[in-house]
Amino acid sequence: MTATYRPINVLIADHDARTAEALEQVLGVHGYTLLGAASGAEALSRLDDAALVLLDLDLPDLDGHEVCRRIRERSCVPVIALSTRSDELDRVMALRWGADDVVPKPFSRYELVARMEAVLRRTAACRHHTAGDGGPARTGPGPLPVPAPVPASTLSGALSAGQGPGDPVPAPLRAGPLELDLRTRKVLLHGDEVRVTRKEFDLLALLLHEPGRVRERREIMYRVWDENWFGSTRTLDVHVGSLRSKLGSNEWIETVRGVGYRITVPVRPLAQPAPG
Repeated sequence: MTATYRPINVLIADHDARTAEALEQVLGVHGYTLLGAASGAEALSRLDDAALVLLDLDLPDLDGHEVCRRIRERSCVPVIALSTRSDELDRVMALRWGADDVVPKPFSRYELVARMEAVLRRTAACRHHTAGDGGPARTGPGPLPVPAPVPASTLSGALSAGQGPGDPVPAPLRAGPLELDLRTRKVLLHGDEVRVTRKEFDLLALLLHEPGRVRERREIMYRVWDENWFGSTRTLDVHVGSLRSKLGSNEWIETVRGVGYRITVPVRPLAQPAPG
């Protein structure tokens, strides 16, 4: 009998129409059939038709990491995350939440195809997903269990936890007159203690680790609130507002619109901290 050729369906989850069109042209030459999805919800609805997913991490409705997590709850279809982000944390998070590979944008089409072929080879024996090539569904048990992500310890917790008598004392974190003592978990402003909650301290420790560096909201939520970062980020705004009040100036924590927050030393005369 002559073997019947069945093209491999690749689902492209990317809201950028130009990128999706370019991928369709490139991958079509290599024998792939492309399925498009402009949002995370649409990608999840078309999942059963795909043998491989190219998942952009910047989707308009759902964060790409959340889409990856939901895919893993239902299927072991291979996922290659596509990202314009240079932060190592984003790549690590994508892999933790179930991506098989992460390819930075822009990418070479030859490298992308090679990575797709490698992932498909590794996952060829998976029986937990439909074939995605026009063939019958594979049989077997339900979706693979998704292991819980390893919590990302905050900087302050990592430095203060398990410290023995012979261990070196961690140096305080400073920005101008603001100081955090990681050993005692105290916040000092002009030498006076500012009483803060545990999460407020962890948030300040993260921002003060590299004063002036912008920390994205998703990174702050992940590192300070651990696995709960997928929920509402309103709690972050509340904690930032509380810290600004306790430090006596909104200028200590600058909002970078659409991105996140960073620590800055106020240029105007510094107010004394509000009572804790």
